[in-house]
Amino acid sequence: MSHDTEALLRRAIALAVEAREGGNPPFGSLLVGPDGAVLAEDRNTTHTDDDITAHPELKLARWAAQHLDAGTAAATTMYTSCQPCGMCTGAIARSGLGRVVYALSTEQIVALKPGGDWPDVPQDGPALYDEARAAVAGYY
Repeated sequence: MSHDTEALLRRAIALAVEAREGGNPPFGSLLVGPDGAVLAEDRNTTHTDDDITAHPELKLARWAAQHLDAGTAAATTMYTSCQPCGMCTGAIARSGLGRVVYALSTEQIVALKPGGDWPDVPQDGPALYDEARAAVAGYY
């Protein structure tokens, strides 16, 4: 790991500490452009914003989708204190970001939680294929 990568991960961890000190879960992230400059940074605000989606990775993915062209977004790197959750991973992919570097893995985070991970939610499907296909066909 390079000195620059370590410094950027340390900044993500510092943002996580700030989030925790502000009454939120301890997660922080920053987005770095192709030239190595920090474009944006954020911290978790799920409690203070009363918004379960206020993860820093999701907020930065939204920011990138609104402010960066596709080529610049593809050349960015997100540095984050913890591995992005499924919701954030989807947003990162859809915003076209190029890469994610994280400090703690999902497995390491779960091991730190007294009750373990969130419960799995049962899903049933697929169903009504023809009707659902008609709504989507031709969109992509």
